[in-house]
Amino acid sequence: MAQNSDAPLDDLMMAMDVVDTLRHEEGQVARELKSDERDAAMVERLRQVYASQGIEVPDHILKAGVEDLKRDRFVYAPPPAGLNRTLAMVYISRATWSKWLAGAAAVLLIAVAAWYFVVRLPAQRAEADLRARLEALPQIYTELVGRIDALTELADIEAAAQSLAEDGRLALADGADEAAFKAEADLRTLAGRLQEVFEVRIVSREGIPTGVSRIPEANPDTENYYIVVEAIDPDGNALKREIVSEENSQAELVEMWGQRVSDTIYNAVRRDKMEDGIVQKGTLGQKRRGELDIKWRSGVQDGAITKW
Repeated sequence: MAQNSDAPLDDLMMAMDVVDTLRHEEGQVARELKSDERDAAMVERLRQVYASQGIEVPDHILKAGVEDLKRDRFVYAPPPAGLNRTLAMVYISRATWSKWLAGAAAVLLIAVAAWYFVVRLPAQRAEADLRARLEALPQIYTELVGRIDALTELADIEAAAQSLAEDGRLALADGADEAAFKAEADLRTLAGRLQEVFEVRIVSREGIPTGVSRIPEANPDTENYYIVVEAIDPDGNALKREIVSEENSQAELVEMWGQRVSDTIYNAVRRDKMEDGIVQKGTLGQKRRGELDIKWRSGVQDGAITKW
């Protein structure tokens, strides 16, 4: 007989106790009895057990206990395998796996933070700097062209500056960043060369030859003459110049170089120095502001060397 859900609490507790007692006593009941006889035997056995303890249990409670035992009432049955059971087991073991999860999360957080500050943030700054430089280029072109126009009155140089600026603007429009920056660099170089002012003076110091000669391998019957010179600015400082040696066609940044001259100048400088050890006419050329080329004395030829 099934119990009513509205049964008094005492009856329910007694039924639970009966079922628990049945689980311990069921093995002692004759297993060969028929079902009805077995139920009666279990009820009688329960009556004896409780009577021995001085407890009087109504028959309907004993019978209800037998029925509950058959239906496995008051018995915990683990949920079947599946998602719900898996989730329940995960929840039960949360104290263990949550520590590992927290550790893994901390490591991941540190790794992400390191990647952001070491890799991503510098990259973002570099990208921002690049965009800012590209956006400023048109104005820089205009300023450099204006500076060059103010430095020179030579139409061909002014036209060259305008051409460089236009090349830079076209490169910007095409997304050719390197070409756009090269146009800026070329304009700055042009402006810098126009600003230069110096004299090319003959070196006349102890331990340094004033002139040297070479017999070129390509033409052994010819002798080339060179005067050793340096570029001196208005403050008396020696300037470094990029000189391409005609002996190996390599450019080199030097303070002194050998400028090729005619044998007439070479011999005149040699006689000048032999008189008193000093070269009186020591200026071989002059670079004026607003010009690109050096104004040489008569007899100075194209070509130079950087070693002797």
